[in-house]
Amino acid sequence: MEAVPEDIVIVGAGVAGLATSLGLHRLGIRSLILESSENLRSAGYCLTIFTNAWKALDALGIGDSIRQQHERLRRFVTNSAISGLQTSDLPFETAKAKHGEHEVRCVKRKILLEALAKELPTGTIRFSSKVVCIEESGFFKLVHLADGTILKTKVLIGCDGVNSVVANWLGFKKAAFAGRLAVRGCAEFEGGHGFEPKFMQFFGKGVRSGAFRVNDNSVYWFVTWTPSSKEEELEQDRAKVKQIVLGKLGKVTEQARALIENYELDGFISFPLRFRHPWELLWGNISKGNVCIAGDALHPVTPDIGQGGCCALEDAVVLARCLGEVLLRKPKEKGEEEKDEYKRIEMGLKKYAKERAWRSVKLISVSYLVGFIQESRWNMMTFLRDNALAGFLSGFTLKMADFDCGKLTIS
Repeated sequence: MEAVPEDIVIVGAGVAGLATSLGLHRLGIRSLILESSENLRSAGYCLTIFTNAWKALDALGIGDSIRQQHERLRRFVTNSAISGLQTSDLPFETAKAKHGEHEVRCVKRKILLEALAKELPTGTIRFSSKVVCIEESGFFKLVHLADGTILKTKVLIGCDGVNSVVANWLGFKKAAFAGRLAVRGCAEFEGGHGFEPKFMQFFGKGVRSGAFRVNDNSVYWFVTWTPSSKEEELEQDRAKVKQIVLGKLGKVTEQARALIENYELDGFISFPLRFRHPWELLWGNISKGNVCIAGDALHPVTPDIGQGGCCALEDAVVLARCLGEVLLRKPKEKGEEEKDEYKRIEMGLKKYAKERAWRSVKLISVSYLVGFIQESRWNMMTFLRDNALAGFLSGFTLKMADFDCGKLTIS
C-alpha cells in the first residue's frame, strides 16, 4: 500500500494530543491526530486544573469556556482519617504565588476534551486508528496502522498515554507500578449536593481520599491505597472493591462517606497507579530526530499533587511553540528543503525536550514523595503528617502549580 503523506501526525486524542494539535492550529499549522478508540475517551472523570494549567488553557484560547462550567475552589483543606480532625486549612487567595493568584477548579475530563476537539478543523481526528509499527524512511517516519494504512510524516508526536507505542520506539520502558491502586468517580445530583468549594482530602494509614465540588450538580471523589496481594487480585470485582474502599475510609466526614457509599456499583473499578522513573527522562530520548513524546507518554505520574493533566497542557503549549518557531521559517536553499526542514524540526524538538525534561523530573519526583508521606503506614510518619507536615504539603502542592509555560507567540 502506498504511504499517505502528512506533515505532522499526533498519536492519541487525549488531553496532550488534542491540546498540541490545537496549539499548532492556532499558529496556522495543520496536524492529524490518530485515536485508537471509536470516539473521545472520557475515562478518568475529572481533572484538578491548577494555576499552571489555566495559563496553558488561556494560551490555547479555551480557558474562559471551561471556567464557565466549573466552580472555582477556595480552600485547600486536609483532615486526618485516623483522628477525624482537620489538619490544615489553606485559603488559595492567601497562598503566595509568583505567577498571579492561585486558580483551582475540578474539571470534567469529557468537557475538556470536547472543548479542545471543538476548536479543531473538521477531519483533524481520525478515530479507530491504532498504531502498530513505526519505521524510518529517510527524513520521514512511516506510521503503520492496524487497518493496513501507512502514513508518511515529517513529524511524529506520541501522546498515546502510559502504554505509548511512540515512547517504546524511543527506548523508554513501560511505566512502573507505584504499588498503589485507585478508585474514582463523579457523582451527579439533580437538586444540588451541599459540598462547599473546597479542595478536601483525608489521610489515613496507607490510604488517601478526597471529594471536590465540580459545580452545583457534580462532585468528584477518589480513594487511593496500598493494597495487599489479595486486594490486587480482586481488582475487577466491583462489589469487593466497594467493600474494601468503604472499609479503608476511616474517620472521613459523614458527607464524604455517604457520597462514596451511594455511588453506583459499576463505578467501583480499581486501577493501578503508574509512574516513570525520573532518571529515565535524564538518560533517555524525549525526542529523537523528528519524533517526540508528550503528556502521559512522557511523564506518567502519580496523582498526589494533581499535575498529570496540568503538565500535559504545559507540554502542548511548549511543543506547539517550539515546532512553530522552526516550521514557519522558509528553507535556506532550493533543493535542500527536505534536509533543511528535517534539521529544523530536530532542533525544535530538542528545544522542547530540554525545556520539559527537568520540569517533568521535578513533578514526577515531588508527586511520588508527597504520595509516600500522605499514604504512609508508619506511626511516626502519620504523626508528623497530621501534626506538622499537613500545611507544608498543601503549600508545596500549590508551589508546583505556580508555573507559567508561556504564550504561543513566536518571536
